[in-house]
Amino acid sequence: MNADNKAGFVTIIGRPNVGKSTLMNRLIGQKIAITSNKPQTTRNRIQTVYTDEKGQIVFLDTPGIHKAKNKLGEYMVNVAQNTLNEVDAVLWLVEPSTFIGAGERHIAEQLQKVKTPVILIINKIDTVKKEEILLFIDTYRKIYDFAEIVPVSALKGDNAETVIDVIFKYLPYGPNFYDEDTVTDQPERQIVAELIREKALRTLDEEIPHGIAVSIEKMKNRPKSDIVDIEATIVCERDSHKGIIIGKNGAMLKKIGMQARKEIEHMLEQKVNLQLWVKVKKDWRDSDFLMKNYGYNNREI
Repeated sequence: MNADNKAGFVTIIGRPNVGKSTLMNRLIGQKIAITSNKPQTTRNRIQTVYTDEKGQIVFLDTPGIHKAKNKLGEYMVNVAQNTLNEVDAVLWLVEPSTFIGAGERHIAEQLQKVKTPVILIINKIDTVKKEEILLFIDTYRKIYDFAEIVPVSALKGDNAETVIDVIFKYLPYGPNFYDEDTVTDQPERQIVAELIREKALRTLDEEIPHGIAVSIEKMKNRPKSDIVDIEATIVCERDSHKGIIIGKNGAMLKKIGMQARKEIEHMLEQKVNLQLWVKVKKDWRDSDFLMKNYGYNNREI
């Protein structure tokens, strides 16, 4: 091993929808964290791994920090706050603005409680004029003592390399945690469930918010064939939601299935036979048992 090798853990935080998963996917170079324009898409800590000649960065993509409204909300806030103390650096992602709202102030307050260096990432700079960026940097500098401030466009990839270089400055020297070819330690089933959930969120109307979960009932390679059979259930909270998810003559469910199958095939690099069902489980987000059942980490519930 190279004596100059660095390896450590980094978490990306920020209010829902600031582009955390998009940045993660950009830095890693392939799609792992699911992205959707609806808040609270990321529920578990999706751990992805970046390796190059300098060393290794293990990313924990936490759920957004916000004020909790129910059991699921509390769980998500706990995961986010516990992670801040376990990592070598925190990336705080914000949108370019000279106005700092209550959500951002709440995060700044939480960060005052941790000793970890915080790198501010001002995302979406492709949406503003270049000369305004200094104003945004100045605005944020006043609310927290950041280790570094980097303006980026996760969507376009501007300054993504700089983010990697800056992170390495704060990592300890030491051997890599994972093999070079590891990109994520999420079990495949969990990523498949998340991909199906992403497609459902994207395809469905606003009336079904994040009140859906996906459980994988079966995932098996067909003997003597390169086809993998996957059976999954989309769980929703109301009968009326079930009807919307299935759609007229099953059209909506078919559309979700078709889009999810393409992504899963791309990820697994093999043919997929995907079957989807829809089930109603009222108030699953307020049940510890059901949340464990749908893959949330028991220790953090």
